[in-house]
Amino acid sequence: MPRGERTINAVRVAFIAAILATIGIDGTAQTTVSPVERAALHPIVRDKPGPDFFEGALLGNGAMGAVVTTRPDAIVVHFGHNNIWDIRIAEGNKEKIGTFREIFDKVKAIPSEAPSLESDPWYREYMHMTRENYDKPYPRPFPCGSVLLGFDRRNVELLGYRLDIASGICDVNLLVENKPARLLLFTDMESDRLWMRLVDSEDNPLPNCFERVKLMPDPETPTDIPAFRANDIAAPRTISFSQVLPFDAPVDGAAVEASSKDRAFRLSFTSNAELASEGRVDLYGQRQQLGALERSLNSQDPFVACIQLDNGLASALSASSLPTPKPTEQNFQSSAARAQEVWRAYWARSGVALDDDPLERVWYWNHYFLNCATKSGVNCPGLFANWSYRRIGTAWHGDYHMNYNTQQAFWLPFSSNRVEKNLAYVELVERLLPVARTWARDYYGMRGAYFPHSAYPVEMTMSPYPVPTWGWEICETPWTVQGLWWHYLYTMDEAYLRDRAFVPIRDAVLFLIDYMKRPEAHGPQWGDDKYHVFPTVPPELYGLRPGFKYNNDCLVDLTLIKFVMKAYLEAARVLEIERAEAETIRDVRDILDHFPEYPTAESQRGKVFVSVPGEHSEVVFNVPNSLMTVFPGEDHGLHSPPDVYQTLVNAYHNHQNEGGNDLVFLNLQAARLGLLDLYRFKRHVNYCLIDNGTCTDMVSQVHGRYDDTTPFNFMRPMGIWFENFGLPVVINECLLQSYNGTIRLFPNWPLERAAEFTTLRAAGAFLVSASCAKGSIEHVKIVSEAGGRLRIITPWKPGARIVKKDGETIVKDALIDIPTQVEEIVTLLPLEK
Repeated sequence: MPRGERTINAVRVAFIAAILATIGIDGTAQTTVSPVERAALHPIVRDKPGPDFFEGALLGNGAMGAVVTTRPDAIVVHFGHNNIWDIRIAEGNKEKIGTFREIFDKVKAIPSEAPSLESDPWYREYMHMTRENYDKPYPRPFPCGSVLLGFDRRNVELLGYRLDIASGICDVNLLVENKPARLLLFTDMESDRLWMRLVDSEDNPLPNCFERVKLMPDPETPTDIPAFRANDIAAPRTISFSQVLPFDAPVDGAAVEASSKDRAFRLSFTSNAELASEGRVDLYGQRQQLGALERSLNSQDPFVACIQLDNGLASALSASSLPTPKPTEQNFQSSAARAQEVWRAYWARSGVALDDDPLERVWYWNHYFLNCATKSGVNCPGLFANWSYRRIGTAWHGDYHMNYNTQQAFWLPFSSNRVEKNLAYVELVERLLPVARTWARDYYGMRGAYFPHSAYPVEMTMSPYPVPTWGWEICETPWTVQGLWWHYLYTMDEAYLRDRAFVPIRDAVLFLIDYMKRPEAHGPQWGDDKYHVFPTVPPELYGLRPGFKYNNDCLVDLTLIKFVMKAYLEAARVLEIERAEAETIRDVRDILDHFPEYPTAESQRGKVFVSVPGEHSEVVFNVPNSLMTVFPGEDHGLHSPPDVYQTLVNAYHNHQNEGGNDLVFLNLQAARLGLLDLYRFKRHVNYCLIDNGTCTDMVSQVHGRYDDTTPFNFMRPMGIWFENFGLPVVINECLLQSYNGTIRLFPNWPLERAAEFTTLRAAGAFLVSASCAKGSIEHVKIVSEAGGRLRIITPWKPGARIVKKDGETIVKDALIDIPTQVEEIVTLLPLEK
């Protein structure tokens, strides 16, 4: 993270801490929620060995990830890292792909009565050719190996583990000679290290109980890259191996010569005691020599160890020494203290206390996972974040899917007041911008940027997925830049808007203008004066169809284009550059003045929104397409006129979803409408919950893409689904909504059930704390970070007392609309009876 951003975040943390410590102006305590104490109430506990990857405790520092698995005879920690990838990429067939214009004309020439586009030989071959690059097994996250600590089961019994999410410390519980012992493990939050220390039940150091340590390079390392190398290290307390990750793809299946762009990683284990090379007796009574990456642990000294994961250019890593800190009690304690400070600051940003233990647990667990999985300054997590082993974490290349998967976890940081977590996503967009501009220019012949359907954190010169099905989803361009606008909207940081957000948003808008103003998308052939989105593809439905049936004006296209165009207009106003942007502003306003209607259909429940014009109402969707105007479009919601709201209610109750992409998405849409059944939501979470506390993607029904022979859990073994760490945003939206500039308190929470939240973030840079119980809202306190205008639905029907530093006023209107000053605290109280 740049130094300036670290300073801003430090100031913000201190400011929030000061708020939490304040006493209300009316003399009552502002809040009883201590986020770190509430987090400590929800450990992740396993009371038996968990040898499977998905049974292990998840640790991480936002860059490095570790999975602590527990066998009856050993503790095995699997390592991954957001920056460590198989960086090879296939970019063949550039000269064959052609241009959008050429492919559009050829597809248009296929008869509309054809059974499918694939029935045309040219199209079938073109589809195969454009998929060839993506069909390669690389790029992908590269598992970084495992460290095994083995013990003699005659002396040691493994009982399970307890992961304290408040501090990030995992206790592996043991019996050593029938006495309780714990191996404490945590990740250093500043360096890519994992520390471990053996203690008794009172945290006193214990003598070593392990008999061996073994480093294990990933057993499914590709055979067409250089083999790992055991590092020859003079230090008698360290073992280490290195793995080179070639830049260049193999030619005819054979590895190529080294490149200056090759990368590498090194995994090292260092103990506080010397490691011995003596062998052991095998099954047949023969003395067996230990391998190059295995050592005996014979010391009876108190056990402390440190595992370090280094990565970088292969040339730099091979020339560097191994600056691993000495694994002493003092170094363990100082690193643990620093890590816990990071965790305390993270939890201090916001918290909830709910009269619903399962929902509160979901809130804290997934915030913990998010902090383990992502931070700025390293690669944005892909589908499966920074945890991988063998083929786990490599499905779909573990890449970035820009039609919700990549974005979903980053829906959380805004309302949860952890906006710095979104910077990893901002950095991803900045990284993708050059290739998006190149593709808009060379493939589409248009201005601006067209963001790809799939992407990787490796060097790219073309769209990785130029297939004219999902590769022609127009929604992904506005979807990609939407989170950049939210970052501004929830912080009101004009420097960020000017320096990092505006240009990608403008580039997306420039492409959309050119695309929608093409002759094929506007003119008499449409029978109206609208600018249409044509051709396009609904997310994960239909693909391209003969005659372009279902290939225009998708609901998600329309709502996201409208969102980003309005965001562009507001950004230009805020930055006072409307004169310089006059031509683009004129085009945007022209399109918005001649914008297509959202598609609808009649259903058994009445009028509903559908994903594309001409679609029937009984479609089983992949993503919740029929409610896209609610979210992410934010055009509709509780603020909508009654007739529109009724259509949304009908669409929600009529919606059918095959599962796998709905756990956060569909339930968030329901919360925005005030329709979420909290009990059903908890059952949905429980259906997807796995042993490590994360939620996987599960199939829910057939009659869409899945049939009765589909394993409903087929996505479970693919990896740890990063997207589902966004789950707490559903709960946030039940407690607080502000998407349209007006704050609503507890819009989807039964007021008779006690709930309290502290410093959730609202649009306009307001930090809101409130509680409810026994059928009414109790206290409301709002901090205005930016000094903007505060709009909030009055929490009590008779009206409210507004208490500020300069006095008190009474409001009896349904809407409170008042000016505020920077860092001003506003307290709302019910009128005295």
